Amino acid sequence: MLKNIKLVTLKTLKEAGLFTLFKNSDWRRRRLLILAYHGISIDDEHLWNPALYMSPDDFLARMRLIKDFHCNVLPLAEALDRLYANALPSRSVALTFDDGTHDFHEKAYPILKQLEFPVTLYLTTFYASYNRPVFNGMCSYLIWKARGCTLALKKLTGEETSVDLSTAPARAMAVGILHAYAQARRLSADEKDSLCLELARQLDVDYDALLAKRILHIMTPAEAKQLASEGVDIQLHTHRHRAPLDRLEFRREILDNRDSIQSMTGSLATHFCYPSGAYDDALFPWLEEMGVRSATTCTPALATRDSDPLLLPRLIDSPNMSLLEFEGWLAGLSTLLPQRHQPKRVARRVA
Repeated sequence: MLKNIKLVTLKTLKEAGLFTLFKNSDWRRRRLLILAYHGISIDDEHLWNPALYMSPDDFLARMRLIKDFHCNVLPLAEALDRLYANALPSRSVALTFDDGTHDFHEKAYPILKQLEFPVTLYLTTFYASYNRPVFNGMCSYLIWKARGCTLALKKLTGEETSVDLSTAPARAMAVGILHAYAQARRLSADEKDSLCLELARQLDVDYDALLAKRILHIMTPAEAKQLASEGVDIQLHTHRHRAPLDRLEFRREILDNRDSIQSMTGSLATHFCYPSGAYDDALFPWLEEMGVRSATTCTPALATRDSDPLLLPRLIDSPNMSLLEFEGWLAGLSTLLPQRHQPKRVARRVA
């Protein structure tokens, strides 16, 4: 209902000339739109998880719209410097990608390179060196691939239970059982990978084919080095995609991440993205002590000079967003419309 109301409103505003008025306004010039993406499908990932994955054709359409809208796509660091100096050009946009999956190298980067768009890649590094599928995502993807089957858990968790995978809630339950099992048993990366292999066997999914395509793999250090040499800005996203609320553990996540990135790129990473957008008040002084200059969230809004550098808003783009809504964000109008309620999994920073 809210989405339909927003679309009707945006269509009316565009027809009335408000998109043009806003995109050329000084109000919009003083604001920065930071866009967030996760994955661009190698195969059918956008059908499995459209909240995180987009088809290459949809991504290309988005990037062409940015070009046609005459946006100024800036490197993130430059964009932030100019934001706080009140020196942004009109219609400023910064592009960011989370995680650093292989599909960025394979599908997204060629499009960005063709259009000469700078991009920041927030890279989580554990699975870069241990180059196997990311466990949590692969469990979910395999179960979705077999969404007409029944999964017997006996050979996986020892439970005398079977799950009919024909419905989304049942699939989510099966994924939850496997994640909980791996966590409770404190499985190693190798043991998790073996569990994925056995899961694929149980579901009769061709795991070798998925490995060959490197679906749900983080890019290799060699790929990261090559991208950095071509100008991709590679920044912090923790080593193991987690932000523990223990100072020493959190520092380890950042320092391991930073050391890995520096060994790949030769550059010191000082910008950060909260894993899954989740943050807590405890993290801010720790980030500051480690020289982190900015941190991005998943709060949909335009950044202004008043934005806290460690709580920067960012719009997650996905196939669920229409091109009209996307254009509204480029113009700045969409930020003035009601947004869906944000999950209460984050704590607000207290000034």
